[in-house]
Amino acid sequence: MATTEKMITRIDVNQRMSSIVIHNNTVYLCGQVATDKFADITTQTQTMLDEVDTLLAQAGSDRNHILSATIYLKDMQDYDAMNAVWDNWLVSGHAPARACVQAAIAEPEYLVEVSVIAAVIE
Repeated sequence: MATTEKMITRIDVNQRMSSIVIHNNTVYLCGQVATDKFADITTQTQTMLDEVDTLLAQAGSDRNHILSATIYLKDMQDYDAMNAVWDNWLVSGHAPARACVQAAIAEPEYLVEVSVIAAVIE
């Protein structure tokens, strides 16, 4: 359910967060994780990015319009495997500004999480 206040649209809102926030034609996604937290890094990365695609489409955007991404890895030893999926997922010439850091993720089984900011397609 979307609510609008002062030109801010919030989608899938609960007490703690919104899945999507749109303001001034910019889309902010909450942190996305894999659909199966017990899968390997390759599968976790792919299903996480599939969810990013779904949410961006819901917000009127797509992966070609990602402005910035922050990737959180539980273990930097997964960096190359995660990047193999990430690089294949990106459209050539549309790489966003990006940071990748090692971090403790809320549930220890998750190996990767991403936060995305994108432009609305006009």
